[in-house]
Amino acid sequence: MNIKTNKAIKGVKGYWSNGRFVKPEEIALEEVGPPSKTQLKAEAGEKQALGEALLTLRADLMARLDLPDKLLDALAQAKRITSFEGRRRQMQFIGKLMRPLDAEPIREAINEQLGGSAQLTLTLHLAEQWRDKLVASDDALGSWLTEHPQTDAQQLRALIRQARKDAKPEKPESAGEAPRHGKPYREIFQLVKQALAAQSEGEDKGGVAAQEPEA
Repeated sequence: MNIKTNKAIKGVKGYWSNGRFVKPEEIALEEVGPPSKTQLKAEAGEKQALGEALLTLRADLMARLDLPDKLLDALAQAKRITSFEGRRRQMQFIGKLMRPLDAEPIREAINEQLGGSAQLTLTLHLAEQWRDKLVASDDALGSWLTEHPQTDAQQLRALIRQARKDAKPEKPESAGEAPRHGKPYREIFQLVKQALAAQSEGEDKGGVAAQEPEA
C-alpha cells in the first residue's frame, strides 16, 4: 500500500500530533499559555515512538547522540524482553526517560539512517503503539474512537477480542512464553496505520508516495 510522507523536517521546530508534524506557523496561531493536555500527550507519544526507532538505530549514529546511560541501559533491556506486556511497559519507561531530551538530534539521526523517511518510520511506530494499547486495554479503544470517529468500531472491537484470544497461552504452564500473534493482531496494525496515514495525507497533499514494510 502506498502512503504519502511529509517533507524532511530537519531543522524545523514543532511537535508531532496524531501522526503529523505541527509547524511553527500553526503553533503561532494557538493560544499563548502553558501546553494543553493534547499537546503534552502528542509530545509524549512522539518521544515513545522515537524510542522505538532508537532500537534499530546504527551504532555510529547512536554514539553521536550521546544519550544518557540510563536510557541506553533501558534500550538494551528492551531488546532482550520477549514478553508482550513487559516490552510495552519498558517502552513506556523509555518514553518517560526521553521526555526531557531534545528530540531534534534524534529525528536527524533516524532521518539519516532511513534516507529521509523519518516521518514514515515514526508513523509506523505510532501505529504499533496504538495496536499494542488497543489489545492491552479497553480504555485505549475509547480514546482511539474519540480521535478517529470514522473508524468501524464494530470491526475493531471484533479484531481486538480475537487478538486477545490468540495471545493467551494454550496451556497454563506456557504462561511465561511470549504471546502468539495471529492475523487479527496484524489487521489491527493495518487499520490503525491506514487511519494515521490518511490523516497525514489530508494535512500534506504535497508529500511523496512511499512503500512501507508490513509489521
